[in-house]
Amino acid sequence: MDSEIQQLVGHILEHPRFQQLRLFQHHGADNSVYDHSVAVAEAAYAIARRMRLSEDETASVVRAALLHDFFGYDWRGDLFRRYLHRYSGIQRVMRMHAFVHGHIAAERAKCMFGLSDTECEAIARHMFPLAAMPRTRIAWIVTLADKVVASREMAAAVGGYLSPARRKALPEI
Repeated sequence: MDSEIQQLVGHILEHPRFQQLRLFQHHGADNSVYDHSVAVAEAAYAIARRMRLSEDETASVVRAALLHDFFGYDWRGDLFRRYLHRYSGIQRVMRMHAFVHGHIAAERAKCMFGLSDTECEAIARHMFPLAAMPRTRIAWIVTLADKVVASREMAAAVGGYLSPARRKALPEI
């Protein structure tokens, strides 16, 4: 990890609650929420630097990107599954992880790390188009970085399930 990123968010990376994200599988068996969050923060940092954002805006981008999936539960586990089964139809769909975790992560990040409203909005909206459209540069950067990293991770996870012959036939990403 870049030393500037470490300087911006080292206190978050070392926090016990953030470390718990290592326990939750995310995009594939070899990928935790922690791994994904760090990769998104690095990608968002690179975009912010390329766009020549101010130091303050870059710091906000990195904080929001790192905490965008700070929801703190196993969405594949029995507890969340039991929660969902209390609902049906559109009510169940609207409570699915993809629709709710941004808001949960934003609230947790604000409570635990004192993020700004702009940073929290970026976290809450990162799942666009399943969430409201991002309204700030910070939110768009976090959204883009998350989509790029998640796409890469999902492609690697799917590639792991394909036979070697079938994997050869896929284009390089």
